[in-house]
Amino acid sequence: MRTAHYGDPAGAERLRSGIARHLGLARSVVADPDDVLVTSGAQQAFDLIGRVVLRPGDTVAVEDPGYPPVRQLFETMGARVVSVPVDDDGLRVDLLPPARLVYVTPSHQFPLGGVLPIDRRVALLEWAARHDAVIVEDDYDSEYRFRSRPLDPLQRLDADGRVVYVGTFSKTMLATLRLGFLVAPPSLLPALRDAKRLTDWHGEPVSQHAMARFLDSGGFARHVRQATRVYEGRQRIVVEEAGRVLGDRLVVVPSVAGLHLALRPRGPGFDSDRVAARAATAGVAVQPLPRFSAGERREGLLLGFGAISAEDIPDGLRLLADAVSREQP
Repeated sequence: MRTAHYGDPAGAERLRSGIARHLGLARSVVADPDDVLVTSGAQQAFDLIGRVVLRPGDTVAVEDPGYPPVRQLFETMGARVVSVPVDDDGLRVDLLPPARLVYVTPSHQFPLGGVLPIDRRVALLEWAARHDAVIVEDDYDSEYRFRSRPLDPLQRLDADGRVVYVGTFSKTMLATLRLGFLVAPPSLLPALRDAKRLTDWHGEPVSQHAMARFLDSGGFARHVRQATRVYEGRQRIVVEEAGRVLGDRLVVVPSVAGLHLALRPRGPGFDSDRVAARAATAGVAVQPLPRFSAGERREGLLLGFGAISAEDIPDGLRLLADAVSREQP
């Protein structure tokens, strides 16, 4: 590693090789090292894609509810951002308007947790071909999958070079590490490399080489396997305890992956913001589901279990149940 010289804007070659190999084995992504561009987290990947693909006034379609920083980012670029509803199976592809770009989380919809079925994946690719659109596939936490074999990513199904696959080490390692990546088709890669160079020249080399070594040694794969067992146990406790103490008012939205679960009210008269504020006063952090919507308001709560011990989950849910019980049904 020559730290006295500027590095490759695409990232350390050893890390790109490790990412391509890992994605091929773990996610069936088709990629060579030259198809990979290392970024400062997934958010920079979205920023680079927007810089290359969008012009002011272009239409961008995003999931609703969805990930607010993506919407906000594309809005700052002058794009017309359109919310598209999701259901239990993810994005309603049949409701997509003509657009230059669509952002989607098909493997584990954020925040509701649905998995986009194969027929919708095919329909989305067909939609992109009709409208000459780019699909941004955000695969933010699918390493943590607890049940069922994952469907092939859109990137693997893409025969026309329309999908940019985005991933991150923020969920598997540390958010402060600021290491993400994208896998892009040849038509976009040169422009994305130039955009990266003009943005910050290249990423931080020490952390890139350390991550490459961790991947090459097999340490990352072992870490993910061990962490998956831990998080699967926590998710199971959340589902069981939430059903026991909250089941009369809230239903857990099924999810096969990730580090969070959504809870939806069984009936009217539930104010998510009020319940979340009341829970916070009791020392329990949950997020109101409407925070992730720009369109129709959907009541509910988002519970993260990545940073809580299994032993503390029952007490936290009992405190949450007390906050919920004060809502009038």
